[in-house]
Amino acid sequence: MRLLDLLGGSKLFQGADRAVLAEAIACAREQRAKAEDAVFREGEPAEWLCLVVTGRLKLTQVGSDGAEVILRFVGPGEATAALAVFDGAVYPATAWAEGGTRMLAWSREAMQALLRTHPVLALNALQLVSERLREVQERFRELATERVAQRIARALLRLVRQTGRKVEGGVLIDMPLSRHDLAAMTGTTLFTVSRVLSEWESQGIIESGRERVVIKRPHGLVALAEDLPPSRRGAERP
Repeated sequence: MRLLDLLGGSKLFQGADRAVLAEAIACAREQRAKAEDAVFREGEPAEWLCLVVTGRLKLTQVGSDGAEVILRFVGPGEATAALAVFDGAVYPATAWAEGGTRMLAWSREAMQALLRTHPVLALNALQLVSERLREVQERFRELATERVAQRIARALLRLVRQTGRKVEGGVLIDMPLSRHDLAAMTGTTLFTVSRVLSEWESQGIIESGRERVVIKRPHGLVALAEDLPPSRRGAERP
């Protein structure tokens, strides 16, 4: 029952009835990975589409300078490696397990059979691939045109949308998040991330600890992400 509900709430399987979800589960392979295991690697033939059941994956690419860039985190109910449905595709990133991670994985052949039989899944898969391409384009635009503080603010807002949970005093990013992670997500240095976060803490916008970030003034963070002038930032609602 829990797997049916998890799949039904995912973007890949949204709109599918429970019989289709049960069929999808029946042709999937369960896969488990320990912390820091590579589930798949950048440049390898894309043969499996994965959906996280428990735990989390970190998707990374290696830049031309050899530095690791974090593209996104994939949590429960989210699918990754949708390109595996296309013949000849390769994985565009490496997926690292963070903690113990349990997944359902579909081979290319199994997923193609599902897509041919159930058009709603085919449309969902195309939408998923399109969204990921837009995300990559947006990240490149940010790196090319935005100041570091903007990029950090946008990264935090993305994580709020993905895992944010209301707590006393603000919105908690409900996943372990280190300053090193933020540096790798935004193409900057650990020193710069620490300086920016310390400045925002002094302004009461965020509260951060060891792998923990609480957004205390979400409107202030949005203003920073949009690079609004200080006068506009000060006019936000408490």
